[in-house]
Amino acid sequence: MIKFFVKAISVALISISLTLISAVSFAATDVRIMWYGDGDKENVPMQRQIDAFNAANPDINVILDVVPYEAIQNTLPIQLAAGEGPDIARVTDLGGLNKYYADITPHVANPQYYEDSFGPFLKWYRKSGDTSSIHGFHSTMTVTGPYVNKTLFEQAGVELLGPGATWAEWADAANAVASKLDIPIPMAWDRSGHRVSGPAVSMGAKYFDSNGDPKLVDDGLKAMTQMLYDWHQDGTMSKDLWGSVSGTKYHAPNDWWNAAEVVFMMSGSWQIGRFANEVGDDFDWWAVPAPCGPAACTGMPGGNALLAFTANDAVGKVIDYLSSKEQLGAFIGEVLAIPGHLDLPVNYQTDDANAKHALETFAGAVPTIDQVAFDLQAHADNRIMFNAIISRLGQAIVGEMSLEEAWVKMDEDVEKQLKEKHGG
Repeated sequence: MIKFFVKAISVALISISLTLISAVSFAATDVRIMWYGDGDKENVPMQRQIDAFNAANPDINVILDVVPYEAIQNTLPIQLAAGEGPDIARVTDLGGLNKYYADITPHVANPQYYEDSFGPFLKWYRKSGDTSSIHGFHSTMTVTGPYVNKTLFEQAGVELLGPGATWAEWADAANAVASKLDIPIPMAWDRSGHRVSGPAVSMGAKYFDSNGDPKLVDDGLKAMTQMLYDWHQDGTMSKDLWGSVSGTKYHAPNDWWNAAEVVFMMSGSWQIGRFANEVGDDFDWWAVPAPCGPAACTGMPGGNALLAFTANDAVGKVIDYLSSKEQLGAFIGEVLAIPGHLDLPVNYQTDDANAKHALETFAGAVPTIDQVAFDLQAHADNRIMFNAIISRLGQAIVGEMSLEEAWVKMDEDVEKQLKEKHGG
């Protein structure tokens, strides 16, 4: 009886041990993605792809943490500096966080695929002097530029302006429409230093000195920020929008645009899917070419990338899956975005004439982007310059300082933050 009891216990212990070994051996590796999306139009398709990946790969458990964009801008850098943070994140400050990126070259199936498909954008993620690391891939390419409420132009009997029209001419046209139809906001812009920068380059802003170092305030930047300041004073733009937030906080005028209370909106290509969903056929929204200044007619390139902060086989497999032509093409086609992939056939899932026109307009704008705009987007310290512009211009607009004082503060902010970041 005793021998039987001991044998039973031994069998039970062996069984438990084998179960534990099995559980350890087959435990799924967690991969956390910090993700911001432009509402459900991006979040839902991405979650669908993650669910499909998890179902096909039981040894990997991908967790999609959906966060506000402010968390990507403000919380993620703090987490990374503390040695924490996700395994992968959707990032827009592409050069600014590059000291934290992990090189996943040994963990992806075909490194050459990334060079062939995303080559120009890989340079935006790499540290100076690095020509080979793979950190991730461009999720979507973006181009900044304006939209107009075409229906309001037609109702007001005001002709849409064509390529070559200046910023001043578009402001006059927007005011003419607003005046005739009693529209409260002739012109609205995203509150963003990035959004200001394309027009500033068009006005002649260089952003860098002869050595390639950041040099923010010059005659071109003054011309564009003076224009924006004046528009807020004369009612072309509403102080209620930019004035509702402070510091470097981003603000988009979508609610006013969707309600047809804005004639002209300066934003970018990422709005296409959102307008198609939220505006629908309430009015015709129309992308128009980037207005011109004396130096150029350019928007800013940009976009977001899924970039790795952990290097292992699981992360490499996730990046391989999401960057594949099949998955990336499906995502781009559903969210109505411009691909950052050099050879990606996209079947856009829309019959919306406004969306189709906008996609053609923004894709056609890529070859016209000024080199200064490309250089600025690729620079690791561009966020410092963008933040200085919008925070100080915002203070001038609401009357906290003069515009002349704001220009001085912009340069002081850039100089101070560059010293804090790089020393010296």
